[in-house]
Amino acid sequence: MEFDQNRSGKPSSVTPLTVIRALLTAFKQWRARRETAAILSQLNDQQLKDIGMSRSDVERWR
Repeated sequence: MEFDQNRSGKPSSVTPLTVIRALLTAFKQWRARRETAAILSQLNDQQLKDIGMSRSDVERWR
C-alpha cells in the first residue's frame, strides 16, 4: 500500500474560522474552570470532604 492510498482524500487545511472556534472553546473551558474553582473555594473543609475533595484539590483547579 502506497502512502497516498491510506489518505482520506480531503486536504487538512486549517482555516481562520477553525482557529477562532478552537480559541473560543479554549476560552470557555478556561472560564468554566475558574468559575468552578471560585465556587469550590467557598466550601468549607467538611463540605469538600463530602464530595471527595480536599483544599489542595481546589488549589489545583486554579
